[in-house]
Amino acid sequence: MQTTREIILTELKRVGACRADDLAEKLELTPMAIRQHLYQLRDEGAVVCCAKPQGRGRPAKMWELTEKADVYFPDAHRDLSLDLIDSMKDLFGPEGLERLVDHRTLKQKSRYEASFAGKATLQDRLKALASERANEGYMAEAVEKDGALFLLENHCPICEAAKACSGLCGKELSLFKELLADEAEVERTEHLLSGGKRCAYKITPKR
Repeated sequence: MQTTREIILTELKRVGACRADDLAEKLELTPMAIRQHLYQLRDEGAVVCCAKPQGRGRPAKMWELTEKADVYFPDAHRDLSLDLIDSMKDLFGPEGLERLVDHRTLKQKSRYEASFAGKATLQDRLKALASERANEGYMAEAVEKDGALFLLENHCPICEAAKACSGLCGKELSLFKELLADEAEVERTEHLLSGGKRCAYKITPKR
């Protein structure tokens, strides 16, 4: 079971900058209890408080994660991954590394397609895909906003590996497009490695 501070970190990772009062309401705790945890996390360098305009009146005090907070989330054995990528480049060149990424993508495709079994609607298949991605550590969720469908990935457990091997990100976008090709267009609207706070994919049903 997660501790209160772990729940706070997870919520900030999922929604981004947030007021202490909003966290308290979400977690059904008092604002003072939430602030005590936030102050401790701030002292550890995991969160920072900043004032942001909220229409008229005084700016709201918003809490958000810093890069140091990444240590609290899965990193998929970052150092080992980077070593393996470097070794693949040295031993087999770029072509060998690309073949490795292609093989990984085929295995993912097979697993995701299996999760679609019995799912009759696009929404159900998107939820199944989000569940698979969440199990892989991406903190993924399927949401519907303003009539549009989105796959949101609030954490990247292979972030450092993706920086060293850009094909990993490119293949994932291509894979999502292929999985839903018959019924929807897939567009990446946010990208963690391009400065976004997460990776987000807009799923537009075909008419």
